[in-house]
Amino acid sequence: MNAATPTTTIPVGTSYDVVIGHDLADHLPIMLGEGVQRVALLYAGELGNLAEPVIDVLVEHYEVLALGLPDGEEAKTAAVANECWEALGEKGFTRSDAVVTFGGGATTDLGGFVAASWLRGVKVVHVPTTLLAMVDAAVGGKTGINTGAGKNLVGAFHEPAGVLCDLSLLATLPADELTAGMGEVVKCGFIADPEILAIVEAASGPITADSPQLAELVERAVRVKAEIVAADLKETGGAATLGAGHPGREALNYGHTLGHAIEKNSGYQMRHGEAVAIGCIYVAEIAARSGLIDADLLARHRTAFATAGLPTTYPWGDYSATFDELIGAMRVDKKARGSLLRFLVLHGLAKPAILAGPDEQILRDAFDALAPAAV
Repeated sequence: MNAATPTTTIPVGTSYDVVIGHDLADHLPIMLGEGVQRVALLYAGELGNLAEPVIDVLVEHYEVLALGLPDGEEAKTAAVANECWEALGEKGFTRSDAVVTFGGGATTDLGGFVAASWLRGVKVVHVPTTLLAMVDAAVGGKTGINTGAGKNLVGAFHEPAGVLCDLSLLATLPADELTAGMGEVVKCGFIADPEILAIVEAASGPITADSPQLAELVERAVRVKAEIVAADLKETGGAATLGAGHPGREALNYGHTLGHAIEKNSGYQMRHGEAVAIGCIYVAEIAARSGLIDADLLARHRTAFATAGLPTTYPWGDYSATFDELIGAMRVDKKARGSLLRFLVLHGLAKPAILAGPDEQILRDAFDALAPAAV
């Protein structure tokens, strides 16, 4: 274990713990608990070698079924889920058996959905291997797959038995993957913990696997999500513990309405954190045009995401779409109600709220402000 980074345990309400540290595979039997005989390890196919420490621990205690998944969003389909269900059935998995996921956010989403749906729910432990998965997908119990209509439109709430965030795995990520994960970290700074923004802005450059700030940023982002999820597990609204008027779990979707539309338009080639960064700046533009935030907070969005190495304009790189091409996907966003578009915005730093039915001209003007020439 890395002595410079002690193990930290963050409870998600009274339901389960997120353990953050180094070389954490030995925690798996504790999280899986008593009575488990078979464990299905669902892992991103390209990560087979990295999964060996997890497999070594599991085979000491359980009958292990290892199922390699397609990489990235290609894993999140009904066909892949069905292949997993068939494999579980063939091996005789019962309700007392369990699933362990090992991979990024797509693996966590798919594996969690398989666990939620097999026999109406079996135990699952997540071992996220990317920054994005550690601070977002693995925590909170949201599972899902994609359809032709959009991202994560089929899924279930299914809380894990535990989450192991092994920081050692982040050193294996390509630099652009780690940077993309910072999109969700910076988002947490705007919706709940401004100290995250201060840490990112004070860094000498984009955060890397060797940055001394990385462990604290992971812990802070996980604490943000843990607190919000514990208060509003199934996204039914704000809770007293979050303060009057707080939108509850929907706050975690800051930047996601446009972000998911951009991802879908790109054929899921654009990384989630990159799209979320653009989406956050978009809703900041909407909020500023609606008189909800001032110019300084709007500008800070661009500064913080740019400092983290994330995109702040759209079109960006090889990715481009018009407002009219994206509005259809935004209308089937999970926050939409009927024909009413709803956006998670800020009423000030760390003051999230829902803006329902903004004027379409504001939406168009905010989108136009994302163009590189407009900045």
